[in-house]
Amino acid sequence: MKASSRPTGTLAGAARTDDRPATGTAEATGVPGGGAPPDLRLAGLAVAAWLTALAGLHLDARRTLLVAVAAAGLAVLAALHLLGAVGRPGALARRYGWIVVAILLGVLCGGAATSSRLAVRDAAPLRALLDEGARVTAELVVRDDPRAVRGGIVGRPPTLLVRARLVSVHGPAGQRVTVPARMLVLADDPGWRGLLPGQRLTTEGRLAEPRGGDLTGAVLTATGPPARIGSPSALQRAAGRLRAGLQQACASLPDEPGGLLPGLVVGDTSELPDTVEEDFRATGMTHLNAVSGSNVAIIVGAVLLLARWARAGPVLAAGLCGVALVGFVILVRPSPSVVRAATMGTIGLAALAAGRPRAAVPALAAAVTVLVLVDPDLAGDAGFALSVLATGGLLLLAPRWRDGLRRRGVPPGAAEALAVPAAAQLACSPVIAGLSGTVSLVAVPANLLVVPAIAPATVLGVLAATVSPFWPVGAELAAWLAHWPAWWLVLVARYGARVPAGNLPWPDGVSGALLLAGLTVALLVAARRPVVRRLVVVLTLAVVLGTVPVRVLAPGWPPTGWVIAVCAVGQGDTVVLPVAAGRAVVVDAGPDPGAADACLRRLGVRRVPLLLISHFHVDHTAGVAGVFRGRRVDTVLTPQWPEPAIGRDLVHTTAAAHGTPLVAAAAGWRYQAGLVDLVVLGPPYPMRGTRSDPNNNSLVVLATVGGVRILLAGDAETELQRELRERLPPDGLRADVLKVAHHGSAYQDPAFLDAVRPAVALVPVGAGNTYGHPSEAVLARLSRNGARVLRTDVDGDVAALVGPAGLAVVTGGVDLSRAKP
Repeated sequence: MKASSRPTGTLAGAARTDDRPATGTAEATGVPGGGAPPDLRLAGLAVAAWLTALAGLHLDARRTLLVAVAAAGLAVLAALHLLGAVGRPGALARRYGWIVVAILLGVLCGGAATSSRLAVRDAAPLRALLDEGARVTAELVVRDDPRAVRGGIVGRPPTLLVRARLVSVHGPAGQRVTVPARMLVLADDPGWRGLLPGQRLTTEGRLAEPRGGDLTGAVLTATGPPARIGSPSALQRAAGRLRAGLQQACASLPDEPGGLLPGLVVGDTSELPDTVEEDFRATGMTHLNAVSGSNVAIIVGAVLLLARWARAGPVLAAGLCGVALVGFVILVRPSPSVVRAATMGTIGLAALAAGRPRAAVPALAAAVTVLVLVDPDLAGDAGFALSVLATGGLLLLAPRWRDGLRRRGVPPGAAEALAVPAAAQLACSPVIAGLSGTVSLVAVPANLLVVPAIAPATVLGVLAATVSPFWPVGAELAAWLAHWPAWWLVLVARYGARVPAGNLPWPDGVSGALLLAGLTVALLVAARRPVVRRLVVVLTLAVVLGTVPVRVLAPGWPPTGWVIAVCAVGQGDTVVLPVAAGRAVVVDAGPDPGAADACLRRLGVRRVPLLLISHFHVDHTAGVAGVFRGRRVDTVLTPQWPEPAIGRDLVHTTAAAHGTPLVAAAAGWRYQAGLVDLVVLGPPYPMRGTRSDPNNNSLVVLATVGGVRILLAGDAETELQRELRERLPPDGLRADVLKVAHHGSAYQDPAFLDAVRPAVALVPVGAGNTYGHPSEAVLARLSRNGARVLRTDVDGDVAALVGPAGLAVVTGGVDLSRAKP
């Protein structure tokens, strides 16, 4: 599932505290002024409930309930002590005692709510069916729109993930289990695509264990289309019609802004190109692809602006905003991100109507507590954490930073524009670093640049969806107008992702998040002293002025004198041979367009004279769009073997779309350009009846780059390797560098490896793959023959170069195969 967030305005406009329209700025979010301290009395309760629910998701119901009972007992004792019934409280207890009581009450509430849900998740009858891995017939109620888990491969429908609530399940022995547990359905049949939330259905499939750490009781792999029993509500049908109308209105737009616009408006990223999503991830803008508080801010802010223009009073204005809020939630579906944004918005609207301008921080704490108690699953949701942290940054940090900038002569608008994204991004950075394993240096300026475009794109997109049922031409016009600001977002993400040293590596996981959180808190505390602030500014400038020019002018990757680079793109191949500055031959495109594009960006490749596809398996072809992205590809070389058709059609379609000629190569085909001289060694003839005909019809290429002989073996297996060894002269396979065939699989001819006798063996392979790649026996044989073996699942990007002492190997320190979900 995708983590969503809104770092630049999660509560913007929704938690308003004055009479001005919401604009996404600190003041529009009800940010308290810098002079008065924030009201944090409910913060302990909220944080305790949140953390207790998070811990409970990884425990069982009994242990979580014991924690709640213990907290209840301690809370009673503490309250009696503070009231004087048990002992006499001291000064320290009188000052902080009720805060401790609030924290204990948060533990009690979080533990009790979570344990009740865990009891449903872990119900014994359902567990018995899970232990059997039973094939069952389940009756379900759909909770959210079906979402594609992975798609983009021509000819293969994507696997759909459907969140549902279990009504009943019939086991293989005829037993009927009735448990209202949450369930994930994995389905390949296209019949699942059109389902709407609230729809009741039956389906057959096999039960499997969930991953744990949430309230999902089971995973059901469906074996066919659903049998629909009931229809969704009229509101859900209306929402589905509006969403379909928005998609139809965007159909005639260019792919990138047309695919982005539904994501901006309703969180529908089904048509968003992978390369755009990769750019948004690199620039810290992925929050724009998921509906959250900023959407609420923009829509409610537009309504509030109209209400103020019409001189409506606070109560009427809040009522109109409430109607708009309800309508928007119906349009985009009540997903977790929308529910939390709407809850915060409701509390903010209540504060507006009541005239309580400084209730924003308690409102946030109350929203967190209510949401966690209603749905403890949110406690483990990264999007929820990002949303809360972003809002906290806006409320606690942005006002002081804004006021500090204004005292130093920065104009008010510029001060807010700088303070808001910086505060939100700083608050969110520990979670983002833990999820991605990187720290982005371009996220704040990128989010700042796109702020002016978000509101018009969202408002026009909502307008297009609203009028689409009765005025399709007007919807298309509104979508066409909206695609211009959406195009600006695409451009900012594209060029921001290409900034040198824009993303720095960082430890991932919980340890990385806690490390950055600790450093952030220490920095904020220390920066309260003027001397420390000046020292931080000096050190920051020194680091930027010292490291960025070095990375730009003398980057460590690619290394000087490189002759081959193998990129870490997951379980697949992307090999690059340098032709000249900015130009390279690319061999295979890997399994993912974003990873292929990022690989070539890191190597500085702007033009591809030759794209060689060794064979048509998707782990070598699915990323082909990333090679073409922003680059001219002069020729695409393919094998003569036409299977599998999925990969072949994908390569042919992409090349045709860019007007690039294709050449089907036979043995003996030769290419020379710049530093590269390569010849196709095989296959000598179409090989049929082998263990894998596509693999054994891979193009096997011998390249010479800067005097270094490089053998690229594709996915050739034992049959092709043996045939080449027998047909070529004794030194025909000899090479300095070997790109090991088929990710180092066990299907290698030992005599073939002995004939190559490489000094360097490079193995492109995905971390944690389920194929057993690479084979330890193959790696050991290469090592015994004197080869230095590097593999992308361990070393990240790897390269061979010619240095003063001869052939050497280096690693790029970037391992995309580990960063992918």
